Amino acid sequence: MLAALLVVLPVFGLIALGYLARWTKLLRETTGEGLSDFVFVLAVPCLLFRTLAKADIPDAQPWGYWIAYFTGLAVVWALAMLIASRFFARKGPELVVSGFAAAQSNTVFVGIPMILKAYGDAGAVPLGLLLAVHLPVTMTIATLLAEGRTASVTMLFRRLFTHPIIIGIILGTLARPVIAQIPVPFWTLIDLIANAAVPCALVSLGIAMRRYGLESGLVLPAVLSGLKLGLHPLIVYLLATKVFGMPPHWSGVAVLFAACPCGINAYLFAERYRQGVADASSAITLSTLLSLVTTAAWLSWLGVG
Repeated sequence: MLAALLVVLPVFGLIALGYLARWTKLLRETTGEGLSDFVFVLAVPCLLFRTLAKADIPDAQPWGYWIAYFTGLAVVWALAMLIASRFFARKGPELVVSGFAAAQSNTVFVGIPMILKAYGDAGAVPLGLLLAVHLPVTMTIATLLAEGRTASVTMLFRRLFTHPIIIGIILGTLARPVIAQIPVPFWTLIDLIANAAVPCALVSLGIAMRRYGLESGLVLPAVLSGLKLGLHPLIVYLLATKVFGMPPHWSGVAVLFAACPCGINAYLFAERYRQGVADASSAITLSTLLSLVTTAAWLSWLGVG
């Protein structure tokens, strides 16, 4: 339990820093909006570009591994949107935010250190595979859902291919064959911007929490947290261990990846569309707190705690 606490402590520390800085009026309200714009428009696209350009993706894809993880993701995303629509009157981009929050995992602060501590070098390859596609897939789905409801086909393609996240994904994919020819100073620039994504996003989230508090209540964030921390890893566990044959460290990595709390990108997405911000910020905070218990339980169940 102490190890889990130490893993998520930096998350709360940076969120609290943003919250206190706004509460004491050291930072202005517009600072949070500016930070979230910087992260969404520059930092996350650079992070995606670097990840996809440098990712070690094998030629023979482990389809059972992909199906197990992303089936769980699709189920909780659909359920979250259904519940948010029918019982909480969410619609449009704020409805997409509910699905995004329930499905997308906090991998940087929680997933990577937890999984590598649990499985060591054996977990590096399956972890790397999920890291390479997880954010591109979830961001693309969220963008399609948000933009596809009102836009024509032409407008949809224009918005998609001028979207900062999609541009980062496309450029990262195109850079893979020529990565050796890209000069070192360019990577230094990309690293500086990409490495700012997580701390800036968390401080921005703290500022938003000061603004919104628990404006959306606790019920919807609790539902989203339950789907993320409970149902998602359960579906992945059943598929990975009962349906698809894979080594224990592969199935374990997929389960722990799914068991991570709600990711920061749901909040960034909400800020971008100016809808669902209170839902996203509450779900991220609540799920991160609850994950102290749930991740310890999954580690014990998998026999690596």
